[in-house]
Amino acid sequence: MSTRETEFLLPEALDLGSVADSLGPRFALAAESRGEFQQTFFDTFDGRLHDHGQTLVHQAGRLALVNGDGHSEIASDEWARSREKLLVADLPRGLLRTKLASVVDVRALMQLVRIRGRRRIYRVTDDQGKTVVRLVLEEPKLAGDGGALQPRVRLVGVRGYDRDLERVARLITKRLRLPIAEVTVQDEAVTRTGGTPGGCAWKGSVELRRGERADRAAAQLLRRQLLVIESNLPGAIADVDSEFLHDLRVGVRRTRSLLRELAAVFAPGPLEHFRDEFRWLQQVTGPCRDLDVYLLDFDDFRASLAESRAHDLDPLRGLLKRRRSLERRRLLRALRSERTTQLLADWAAFLDRLDAQTGPTGPAASLPIDELAAGRIGLVYRRMVKLGRRIDDDTPPEALHDLRKKGKELRYLLEFFACLYPDQVVAPAVRSLKSLQDTLGRFQDRQVQALLINSLGDDVRALDDGAAALMAMGQLIERLEDQEAEARAEFADRFSHFASRRQRAMMQETFG
Repeated sequence: MSTRETEFLLPEALDLGSVADSLGPRFALAAESRGEFQQTFFDTFDGRLHDHGQTLVHQAGRLALVNGDGHSEIASDEWARSREKLLVADLPRGLLRTKLASVVDVRALMQLVRIRGRRRIYRVTDDQGKTVVRLVLEEPKLAGDGGALQPRVRLVGVRGYDRDLERVARLITKRLRLPIAEVTVQDEAVTRTGGTPGGCAWKGSVELRRGERADRAAAQLLRRQLLVIESNLPGAIADVDSEFLHDLRVGVRRTRSLLRELAAVFAPGPLEHFRDEFRWLQQVTGPCRDLDVYLLDFDDFRASLAESRAHDLDPLRGLLKRRRSLERRRLLRALRSERTTQLLADWAAFLDRLDAQTGPTGPAASLPIDELAAGRIGLVYRRMVKLGRRIDDDTPPEALHDLRKKGKELRYLLEFFACLYPDQVVAPAVRSLKSLQDTLGRFQDRQVQALLINSLGDDVRALDDGAAALMAMGQLIERLEDQEAEARAEFADRFSHFASRRQRAMMQETFG
């Protein structure tokens, strides 16, 4: 609760007279206004505002970003009408847009729930007739079907009368025994409509137990990734925002990683089939995602050039958008195909059999998961150290790319199985790995981006305004190559931390 506001739940059997009686003789209640209200709440699909203790509400022609209590405003702006979906870029420049962008980034803000109801506001006055607190009584309902939500009483402080606010809150709590509202009206409404407050049910880690059978643990982890894929599939098809396709691909990539690293848990026949099918799904979703990344990075591309050259890149943006439209059509055919539908259905059935131990399994299915995972983590770490030590200034770029891919395997293993091992070992390993991966990722991204932009030269040259764009592209490629070189120069320092004697000793002691 805000220090300036306190909200109580109001039982239906309790009338306003009882509230007034609870305040006497020190305070009196006087009507100030009454009316109806409508509110529409927004958040991202993955609940980023909720995770930050915030919500976005549209009411009376304004959009307001408020704290988790639903009332303490952070920023607001005029917004004539509510929509099903909002992008931060749609909003006028100002504090609201800036605050939202820092939390939601490129995610769409989607309509969660709409409520309506009656609101009555009363002045709480002291023995001198001064207004010291305002009491707001709200009787909300779900919009549409009109299902009633819990009535609420909110105490709003008046500047300079904080002690009176505390006294009124104590009187209501003591004499009426009203419970403080622990759940916001937004979360209550979302729950009533079948949603999950805070977004996706797949957020958070799977809690495994030491000694648990490896096949059962694998089924839990893989079922979570299936939930990620299936939850993001509709949004990827509808193109709500670019993160749906990204998260779908992360679910596929993590599934493939588990199938590789826990291969001994599975029977060879089904393993080969599913590895082939998930590889296909990863491949067909890649081109559209790559173009999404280029377009998301485009403003940074422009900012890296001299101001006089920045707008010369606009033809390149248009070309990338046209290519994305083409790849989107191919993507949609793949995601809507019988092959994808059958893959996900067959995979769900396979996981059910794996969890129930009713189908064929591999030689490691009955091993304790902590024993199997430790062996894989230790092996992948040692391979990374071996690969990294071979890299010097003359090593081909492919070696750094291979190390990055192996680093993803290790990162996923550490995240999947972190709950089974000491945090003082896992946390430093993840930090040093993340630092190394950031450098390797920047190296690869800049190299790939420079190659792609260079490959588009002939297409841009054919455009009416292509000459200026080609010159700007040349400068951009130089910037990208400089950043690629900077990342490569960082590698030795980042790798030395990852493969330090102390780090190797901890990994050896814990994972063998």
